[in-house]
Amino acid sequence: MNALGQIEEEEVPSGAYWRIDVLVEQLAAARLRWRTGQKHHVEYGAEGFPSRGDIGKIMLALCGALFPLRLGPNFVRIHNEDVFVAETLQTSLSRLYGQLRLELIYALRDQAPSVVDAEAARIIGAFAERLPAIRTLLDMDVEAAFVGDPAARSVDEVLVCYPSMIAIIHHRLAHELHGLGAPLVARIISEVAHSLTGIDIHPGATIGNSFFIDHGNGVVIGETAIIGDRVRLYQGVTLGAQSFPADENGHLKKALPRHPIVEDDVVIYAGATILGRIIIGTGCVIGGNVWLTESVPDGSNVRQAKAQYEVTRRAEVSAPHRVHAIPDWEI
Repeated sequence: MNALGQIEEEEVPSGAYWRIDVLVEQLAAARLRWRTGQKHHVEYGAEGFPSRGDIGKIMLALCGALFPLRLGPNFVRIHNEDVFVAETLQTSLSRLYGQLRLELIYALRDQAPSVVDAEAARIIGAFAERLPAIRTLLDMDVEAAFVGDPAARSVDEVLVCYPSMIAIIHHRLAHELHGLGAPLVARIISEVAHSLTGIDIHPGATIGNSFFIDHGNGVVIGETAIIGDRVRLYQGVTLGAQSFPADENGHLKKALPRHPIVEDDVVIYAGATILGRIIIGTGCVIGGNVWLTESVPDGSNVRQAKAQYEVTRRAEVSAPHRVHAIPDWEI
């Protein structure tokens, strides 16, 4: 130790201090127990597994390809945006193909490599063909945000500043991949967006056009949720499941329709929790902090219990008032 109380380099303990060899053996034994219990075989993951970091970079590039002048790099201008888009798509789709192939090697472990390659190519080809239509959907989402938020000064501000747009762009892309047969890569994309924005949208959720999430933090949309056109959500809204049925072995049944159906032109305010396979009818307004587990018809206005005021006066005190909240649900 030197005069300043700092440890000199030669005084730092060597690897033997932590018994690295023993730790390596113990961790290897733990991995083996896990793989044996899960019936995983080493060769299934021999070529690797889809990388969250790589997929995040691919999504960043695809956002730039979809909106080159706003979400692309600073050097992109009108005169070179087509060249930028072409080069970006070539690179990002090739890298996405590689990530899809890793998922499919694992999912189609009993198939020949040629089958895996053909399936990855099919998914990427169909996904690429959908990009223009996705861009059109996203234009409608941006416009819905601009129209629906009085604080928005331009559509460019919405696109560049609103975290909900990043979440929606990722969801539109992830939803396509989910439907084409790449659920793992799609789920990674949704979790990348979740980390960036605090908005959790499962890639299986179906969302119509002109979708707007205002603020967004804490929004959760489950796998089997169906959302119609021109729907607006505020922060903290949950479209979740009310129950989780199990099979005869006690394992949860997968992919059952268990999340709400929200029809066209619905507004759901902050903190509302809507659970189960219920239907929120066209044109409904769901108030803040409402807990809802039953379907409501078209045009309903569901509000939290209103506070009705009962004023009492104590004989010994002339001024104070006591306020009592009386539940009064309105539908």
